[in-house]
Amino acid sequence: MPRYSTSAAPAGFSGPSQPPAGDAPSEFVKALTLTDATMLVAGSMIGSGIFIVSAGIARSVGSPFWLLMAWVVAGVITMLGALAYGELAAMYPRAGGQYVFLREAMGRMLGFLYGWTLFVVIQTGTIAAVAVAFGRFLGVLVPGVGPERYTWFPQSDVCVGLLGCTDPANAIQLGLSPQRLVALAMILLLTWVNLRGVRESKSITTSLSVVKVGALALLIVLGLTLGRNGTALAANFGDGRFVGTETFTTGFVIIFGSALVGSLFSSDAWNNVTFAAAEVQNPKRNLPLALLLGTGLVTLLYISANVAYLNVLPLEGTAVGGTVLARGITNATQDRVGTAAAEVIFGQGAGTIMAIAILISTFGCNNGLILAGARVYYAMARDGLFFRRAGELNARQVPATALVMQAVWASLLCLTGTYNQLLDYVVFAALLFYVLTTVGLFILRRSRPEAERPYRAVGYPFLPALYIVLASAVAVILLIAPNTRVQAVSGLVLVLVGVPVFLAWRGGAARQSPAG
Repeated sequence: MPRYSTSAAPAGFSGPSQPPAGDAPSEFVKALTLTDATMLVAGSMIGSGIFIVSAGIARSVGSPFWLLMAWVVAGVITMLGALAYGELAAMYPRAGGQYVFLREAMGRMLGFLYGWTLFVVIQTGTIAAVAVAFGRFLGVLVPGVGPERYTWFPQSDVCVGLLGCTDPANAIQLGLSPQRLVALAMILLLTWVNLRGVRESKSITTSLSVVKVGALALLIVLGLTLGRNGTALAANFGDGRFVGTETFTTGFVIIFGSALVGSLFSSDAWNNVTFAAAEVQNPKRNLPLALLLGTGLVTLLYISANVAYLNVLPLEGTAVGGTVLARGITNATQDRVGTAAAEVIFGQGAGTIMAIAILISTFGCNNGLILAGARVYYAMARDGLFFRRAGELNARQVPATALVMQAVWASLLCLTGTYNQLLDYVVFAALLFYVLTTVGLFILRRSRPEAERPYRAVGYPFLPALYIVLASAVAVILLIAPNTRVQAVSGLVLVLVGVPVFLAWRGGAARQSPAG
C-alpha cells in the first residue's frame, strides 16, 4: 500500500516529534467490531431528521408520491456513495477517513479544505442541528423548553440581502432559547463521555442505535398494520391524490431538488465510520461491510417510515387544525411528524413515549458524530494542518483537545440558527466534498493502479460516476433554488475561505521551521 510522504511539507512543518502522516497511530484502541462499526454508521445517520423533515418536504413537493421519491432518491444517492467509499476506506484505514482520501488523491490543500469545512460547518453544524432537535423534542415532555429566544440574552436577526435573503424567515437568528440551552448541555455532556475513552463512547452508540432502530421499526410495523387510518388512506391514496397534480417541469425539478435537503441531511454522516478507521478491528474487511450494511438498513427504514406516515396521517392539513389528523403531515406541530403518527396510533399518551424514543435517537446520533469528528482534526494536526495539541491523545487514548475544540464551535453554532437553517448549511458543503472524494476514487485508480485494494467499488466506473452526477445536480439546485441559496452560497464561501487559511497556516509553519 502506498504510504503518504511528508516530503512535500516545509521542513519542520509537523514538528520533529510527530510520526510520518501515513502511519496509523498505534496509541488508538482498536475497540470497534463490525457490529460497532455498522451501528456507528446507522446510529450517526438516524437522529431526528426522519421524525421531523418529512413535514418540510411535504410542504414543498405537494403529493405523497413525491414525498416518497425524495426519500428514495436520497437513499439511492447515499448507497451509491457508500459503495464508492468502501474501496477508499479499505485502501486507507487510518484516523481521519475522508480527509485522508482527499489528501492522497488530490493533495494537501483539498484535504485541508475538507477538514476545515468539516470543522467550521459540516460536522459541527450537524452536531448543533441534532442537539437543537433534541431540545425541540424535549419540549414535548417539558413544555417550558420552547423555541422562543430569551429576551435577556443578546439576539439579532441577520439577513444577507445580496444573497437573496429578502424573507425575514430566512434570517440567521442569533440568540439563546430554552431549546438551544438544552442543546448546549447535550454537547458538553457527550463530549465529556468521549473524553473518557472510545470504549465508553462506543457502548452508548451501539446500545442506543439498537434501541432506536427497534423503535423506528416498531413505529413502521404499527403504522402499516394497526395504525392504518381510513381518513389518511383516502386523502393520500384515493382519487389520484397519490401522484398529485405536479408536472415535471424545470421549476418543479428545482423545487424537488431543494426539498432533498431534508432527506439528504437525515441520511448524512454515513461516512463518519471512516474517521474512526484506526479504531476498527480488521478495517480492510469491516469498513466496506459496515458502510454497506449501515446505509442499506437506514435507507430501508427511512422509506418504510414515510410509507407508514402516509398510512396514518393525511399529507395535507391546516395549521389551525384541532387534531393531529386535521393538521396532517404538512402542519404537524413544530414539524414533529413522528410524534403525530404515534398519537394517531396510540392516543395522546403515545406522543410522550415517542418523544422519549426520539430523544434516545438524537442522543445516540450525536454521540457518534462527536466521537468521529475529532479524529479528522487529529489527523490534520498530525500533518501540521491544525493546532498541534489537537494531534495528541490523552491518557485514555482519545484526542482530547480536538474533542474540546469541536464542542466549543458546535456550541456557538447552536446560537446562530434554527434546525432547518443549520441543515441547509451542512448539506451543500457535504455534497461538494462527497463529489470530490468520489472523483478521487477515479484519480487513485489511474495514479496508483498497483495499490492494494482489498475491496473494489461495485459497478465501477458506472455507479461511482452516477453518484457524481446525481450529487452534483442536487448541489447545483441548492445554489439556485431561492429557499436554499443563502445557506448554500454561505457554505461555498466558507469552503473558499479555507484557501487563504491553508496558505497562511502553511506559511506560518514554514517560518517556524529551522529551514525557514
